[in-house]
Amino acid sequence: MNIASLLDRPEYVHAAINHFPLVGLLVAMVSLVCALALRNRTAVFAGLGLIAVLALSAWVVSYFGEEGYDRVLSMADEDGQAFLQYHQHLADRWIVLYYLCAGSAALGIGLGWKWPRTLNPLASITLLLAAASFIAGIFIARAGGQIRHREFRSGHPPEMSQPH
Repeated sequence: MNIASLLDRPEYVHAAINHFPLVGLLVAMVSLVCALALRNRTAVFAGLGLIAVLALSAWVVSYFGEEGYDRVLSMADEDGQAFLQYHQHLADRWIVLYYLCAGSAALGIGLGWKWPRTLNPLASITLLLAAASFIAGIFIARAGGQIRHREFRSGHPPEMSQPH
């Protein structure tokens, strides 16, 4: 199997890269915390850059998830289908946090470069948004893991209200 054939299966790409906005963002947050603690301006810029890229990777993960939705839906059992719908619902609802986080990091880089006094406060705001994104990502990923892995299920899928 070559790389091109994997791109024809977006559900596999989604599964392969879905750790970037979760685990990657956690590593970027740790780097930014260390940079702020060390009061190293260059490291703060690097931490903000990592957060921006890894938070924005949620868009790519979401894209491949949407592309692979129908194939996974057809492979899942009834509870798995409900978890898939819940996973999509959570992702659609909370992905905006990742975009705000990426935007805040980019803003911190731009404004921090022009006005150095704004760097640490903007980095702190970005860190809070990254933490919120990370927490949302945990819930999104948990529902995603329950789609095809019965051993991860601790009950029935959550009831979702139907739109009127």
